[in-house]
Amino acid sequence: MRFFSLRQTSRAVLLSMSMSAGFLLSFSAQAATVNAAKAPTPKANAAAEQSNVNRLTPANSTDGIIALVNENAILKSDLMDAITQTQARAQAAGEPIANSAQLQSEVLNALILRELQLSLVKRVGLNPDEAEINQRLGQIAQAEGLGSIAALQQRLDAAQPGSYATLRAKLIEDAAIQSLQQRQISNRVRISEQDIDAFLASPEAKRLNQSEYQTVHVRVPYMDDYSRLSEAQREEALKVAQALRARLLEPNVDVAAAVTASQGSYPIPIQGGDMGFHKAAALPTELSSEITKLDVGAVSAPLVTPEGIDIIKLADKKDSDKMLVPQWHTRHILIKVDELQTDALAEQKINDLYEQLRSGADFAGLASTYSDDPGSAGRGGDLNWVSADDMVGPFEAVMKNTAVGDYSAPFKTQFGWHILKVEGQRQEDVSEQYRRSMARQALYQRLAPQAKEDWLQELRAGAYIQVLG
Repeated sequence: MRFFSLRQTSRAVLLSMSMSAGFLLSFSAQAATVNAAKAPTPKANAAAEQSNVNRLTPANSTDGIIALVNENAILKSDLMDAITQTQARAQAAGEPIANSAQLQSEVLNALILRELQLSLVKRVGLNPDEAEINQRLGQIAQAEGLGSIAALQQRLDAAQPGSYATLRAKLIEDAAIQSLQQRQISNRVRISEQDIDAFLASPEAKRLNQSEYQTVHVRVPYMDDYSRLSEAQREEALKVAQALRARLLEPNVDVAAAVTASQGSYPIPIQGGDMGFHKAAALPTELSSEITKLDVGAVSAPLVTPEGIDIIKLADKKDSDKMLVPQWHTRHILIKVDELQTDALAEQKINDLYEQLRSGADFAGLASTYSDDPGSAGRGGDLNWVSADDMVGPFEAVMKNTAVGDYSAPFKTQFGWHILKVEGQRQEDVSEQYRRSMARQALYQRLAPQAKEDWLQELRAGAYIQVLG
């Protein structure tokens, strides 16, 4: 089961986790079941290449290769690790486990598809943002009850030297594959304004209502990886979860106090808390059915997952005919950091401009003359009215904390160094834009799985794949 958030990871770090802590701490290759139809494998194009393949058949192989994917090899140890992890996750989720032959085939297919995608990642040069990887590591550290990435590294490497580097490399690969898939699917899924109009006129669009659900989501983590838990440890975690559920059922309960009281002597910190309000349409499918069927004040039965035991309470629900969002009329000056201008030089330039502003210089005039943003420099740095979601995190944070009529101190984003000025603030009714955006998202989610499957089949059909044995 995946957690959810409203975009701000800081509001719900636990709920936005995209990978299970238990899985991450095992450092095995991900091997989720993939049921895509197998396309015919092309024949080798050269006799010399086929000769090399023949020498690597199981009868002659001594290096443990189970499959060749273009110029790369998948090892038998990779396959066995992935099968073990798939079995553990299925067992934790209470799902049936396929027979050994079927499981091996499905897991090997998943590894082959992963290898093909990683090869394409390298060819197109996709490099995940370092900040994104650190954010994911920070989420894992928090989920494990650790205060920093450094503490996570220390724990992992103490248990198995080099395991932190393995985890980081795995996260980089996963992020790159995710970015590649988004690019490929976006190129294939086309949604017109007419498609959106038709969807909004359909009965299905009724689910795109403005209902908001205030949820309490807590997790009792296990004391070890699920596959290694003893029956006594499982029962202890369930006992803590049941006690916590009973406390959450009390009216006007203090969630933090309930968590503290339930913690007792349990050695792993209970995670989560009050997650605030969420739009109904923004809830992921696997959680929306649990949340939307609850009455206000009701608490779900303990939900067993591979990472721990989850409890969800619907604290409140509200409906709104209008969706108002704050907007800021903003100007900015950008000094870029690139191959022609070092970070130190850009910082010096922005500080010089800041001193000119403090001496009474006109913001729009400085932006027109010095800003490296071609889209706004000609308008005196004017970005017009923007919402928080329109801007990158550091820009959003500074904008929200700058008074109307005032300008900020210099600050840095991935684009370079900025100074911003807030010219005004308002509440904008974006109900119609929101409805259309949610309709587009619903249509995309409907079409994306097939687009992804088609792309993966094409990727496999165009590759040289040889399964050995």
